[in-house]
Amino acid sequence: MSGRIVLVTGGNRGIGLACAQAFVKQGDRVVVTYRSSAPAELDGENVLAVRCDVTSAEDVDALFKTVEETWGPVEVLVANAGITQDTLLMRMSEDQWDAVLDTNLKAAWRCAKAASRGMMRAKNGRMVFISSIVGYYGSPGQTNYAASKAGLIGLARSITRELGGKGITANVVAPGPVQTDMMDALGEEGAARLTELVPLKRAATTEEVAAAVTFLASPEASFISGAVLPVDGGAGMGN
Repeated sequence: MSGRIVLVTGGNRGIGLACAQAFVKQGDRVVVTYRSSAPAELDGENVLAVRCDVTSAEDVDALFKTVEETWGPVEVLVANAGITQDTLLMRMSEDQWDAVLDTNLKAAWRCAKAASRGMMRAKNGRMVFISSIVGYYGSPGQTNYAASKAGLIGLARSITRELGGKGITANVVAPGPVQTDMMDALGEEGAARLTELVPLKRAATTEEVAAAVTFLASPEASFISGAVLPVDGGAGMGN
């Protein structure tokens, strides 16, 4: 078997699924995590779907053990798993804050920590964190989500300074509105309000986000680290 070993968390739908499909297409071996249902769109000998709650340290330890016993150490990590629990600041509960930070930020740190061991031994590795323009643009009703996505930028840049000498890069992709189930749930009127803020007047496709991710994981991006790559149609330019 050839190709790198790529781990995509939350790879059963949306951006994560598009990333997994893009890596498979270019010949990599791809592991995707899911919580409820495995992605039917992914199959073949180069795909491994693992049920994993990334907020559980035990689940993540078991995930990496499974990957290493099946194929070997993770060479590319795409930390994509994320949730939203939106509500206004004064109404937000401690549980809503903790759930979003645990899933979006702490779980990314947990996976990066686990992946770093094999990457340091190999003196090579790629980490890509899926953030959002909300992380630096802000959004009413999303203090928990925005804080978690902003935290990924600090995480990636700290990893860059700490592990860059080991041949490991860490970068961030910050999408704007994307055509996913989450956007569909807003309805036509809600989606229109979002895309109106985008100079290109449309949402991104998941494939467009995946293209940015695969680029940052490619040999051509070997001297890019600690960067935030917006995929937002210009919505967050200047930030």
